[in-house]
Amino acid sequence: MGAGKSHWGKIWAEKSGMTFFDLDEIIVAKEQMTIDEIFDKKGEDYFRQIESASLQSTLDYDNCIVACGGGTPCFFDNMKWMNENGLTVFIKAKPHTLLQNMTHEMKKRPLFNKINQAEILTFIEQKLKERNEFYTVSKITLSIEELNDSTITDLLTKV
Repeated sequence: MGAGKSHWGKIWAEKSGMTFFDLDEIIVAKEQMTIDEIFDKKGEDYFRQIESASLQSTLDYDNCIVACGGGTPCFFDNMKWMNENGLTVFIKAKPHTLLQNMTHEMKKRPLFNKINQAEILTFIEQKLKERNEFYTVSKITLSIEELNDSTITDLLTKV
């Protein structure tokens, strides 16, 4: 969360002539509810099942960039599936950077609705620790500081 997956994904897709998909947007359109409403009304387990199915539905498209949620790689062997079916990129960022990037979007983040502001940095650090084993098996790891408009071009010429 807050690493810029959707932001950079849109820019890179446009720059490279690819289609861009935001996994959360696919889920919202399919469920006709916000992510927060899905979590509140149907629970995280239901959300993760829909998320995995929605992720796998992107296989129908060639030459696309998919921005998945921060938790997507951690459930239902999604990370293994992504590595088998595409080029995975982990955008690595320090907890303070993520917190700074997310401060203007806190209400859109369902996982933050149940904790107070003072606990958010600790929460981010814990999530990164829990998810690191999934993130680090990405085919490519990029530091958030090295991202720019031409990152995708650079990546595609190296593949």
